[in-house]
Amino acid sequence: MSAHGALVDALGREHRPVDAPARIVSLVPSVTELACDLGLASQLVGRTGFCIHPASAVAAIPKIGGTKDVNIEKIRRLAPTHLLVNIDENEKPTVDALAQFVPHVIVTHPVAPQDNLALYRLLGGIFGAQDAAELLCAQLEHELALTLAQPQCVRRVLYAIWRDPWMTVSADTYIARMLALVGWTQWTAPSERRYPEFRWSGEVADAVDEVLLSTEPFRFTDAHADALERQIGKPVRLVDGEMLSWYGSRAIAGLRYLRELAAQ
Repeated sequence: MSAHGALVDALGREHRPVDAPARIVSLVPSVTELACDLGLASQLVGRTGFCIHPASAVAAIPKIGGTKDVNIEKIRRLAPTHLLVNIDENEKPTVDALAQFVPHVIVTHPVAPQDNLALYRLLGGIFGAQDAAELLCAQLEHELALTLAQPQCVRRVLYAIWRDPWMTVSADTYIARMLALVGWTQWTAPSERRYPEFRWSGEVADAVDEVLLSTEPFRFTDAHADALERQIGKPVRLVDGEMLSWYGSRAIAGLRYLRELAAQ
């Protein structure tokens, strides 16, 4: 919080706490879930089709497209006062267009599990949900402490998010930093991209101890895991992508899930 009492988002822009109920459109699935867990579901007037949690709360919130193929005119008709976006998930030209008529655009960009503490407090402070935010902070800090205290099983893993073409994540991502909490180092592709493409080869297979196939954004299945394991001769495991890549309040359960994976 600045000296003027405003809250600062991922771009360093200040946001004043709202004095009246807001009209919020969220273009970020994990942040939609966080807003609901902060008690703000009644103020959400728009969400993407990928904003599916919590199901009982989002069912009544109108869909406005996807995270990238947004229906700008539909959002205009909803007359939002606040827009929740993310640097990785939303296209800047789309956000710039929406900023022409949405008074407050809140940009999020957590790059490590610990960044969720600031995210909880940012939204809690802006929308008058400080108590709920502090409760989530206490829960996250508890799970972080348990995770860091768990004996580490040092492994080099390749976390795959897509096939045709195959894609993975760089070390400079939330996912890689999540995995690092239990001693897992993400294999790095020879690319400067945060989500680079790669090709399977004997060299790549030899460089990792295990492959993790995420259930999102590509819907990898056990069949994919079995086929790839036969192809490369290394252990391949299907993992819950929401638990390992969704920040926000999902990170609390995500840390528990990560500890269970590491203990197997």
